[in-house]
Amino acid sequence: MDQAASLLRAAVARGRCPGLQYIAVDRSRTLFELHAGLADVATRRPVVSGSTMMAYSMSKTLTAAAVLQLAGESRLGLDDPVARHLPWQPYGGRITMRQLLAHTSGIPNPFPLRWVHAASAHAAFDEATALRDVLARHPRLAFEPGSRFAYSNVGYWLLGAIVERVTGRAFAAHVAEHVLDPLGATRELGYSVPEPRTHAHGYLERYSMFGVLAPWLIDRELIGGTTGRWVEIRPHYVNGPAFGGLVGTAGGFARFLKDQLAPHSVLFDDRTKALFVEPQRTRDGRTVPMTLGWHVRGNGGVRQLYKEGGGGGFHCMMRLYPDHGLGSVLMTNATGNDVSSLLDAVDGEILAARPAPS
Repeated sequence: MDQAASLLRAAVARGRCPGLQYIAVDRSRTLFELHAGLADVATRRPVVSGSTMMAYSMSKTLTAAAVLQLAGESRLGLDDPVARHLPWQPYGGRITMRQLLAHTSGIPNPFPLRWVHAASAHAAFDEATALRDVLARHPRLAFEPGSRFAYSNVGYWLLGAIVERVTGRAFAAHVAEHVLDPLGATRELGYSVPEPRTHAHGYLERYSMFGVLAPWLIDRELIGGTTGRWVEIRPHYVNGPAFGGLVGTAGGFARFLKDQLAPHSVLFDDRTKALFVEPQRTRDGRTVPMTLGWHVRGNGGVRQLYKEGGGGGFHCMMRLYPDHGLGSVLMTNATGNDVSSLLDAVDGEILAARPAPS
């Protein structure tokens, strides 16, 4: 694992991110783990295994798990019209739950960077009003439901509202009890920004295009001080926890990956577990690069299920390699860091050290 460690440390040394966490697991144990760099550039506070970072869209896969749990319990159907649960949404009755999960619904995906609010404003924040405001500004479908694949944050925001409608509970509370707690992850994953001494600061690279344009792309009150090449992004919440609200550690997400690699999941029955990773199709039978919650790709002939997340100050990715019994998570506190390429290199070292699949 020396080369994997060298690749990760080099990413920090070369200024790709102030700090990072990486972990690789199989179904029962941690194979390799490393944390490096700084959680706070100004004070030189280091990243440790317990440093929390924002996961952004990596949250969507756990949202999908919560929805599939409810489907497995027959509390909703994957082919239910969304309008059955949310009659007030503007997209009519043709969209199904399955299409929301697989990003084939036709719901638009407006630029989401301003869909955040300062941590200091969270207690008074009204999520339902924020969602309805977004729907009012984007009430038309981008294409016929089921006809093709196109990513939509709004679609997963609606899934969160459906979970609340079906369960009668706040989305974050339901996921904490029914997904995070069975995984033993409630101390490592959640929907609240922790106290400053355990939470990593997020950063933009000062001289990057995004760093220069940041005052026009995100709320200026979230832009903090500058230290060297890094511009700090102040603590904040994503307006919709279902599409991007999880905060936590690489180790917390690794618990989820271990469960998905195990023969039997603690989250749902074997049929639902298989359904979670089943490739999805358009109405005319064309395969899309999604399961019901995971993106799918092959890289050098190695099948991956993955989910990436990035936004104001953080960038992360988790992967499953089902044919190799391996899962990995990389979390970094820099928006512009190329987590996919770094994971390709580091995971490649881990995979090379594992026995060939039978």
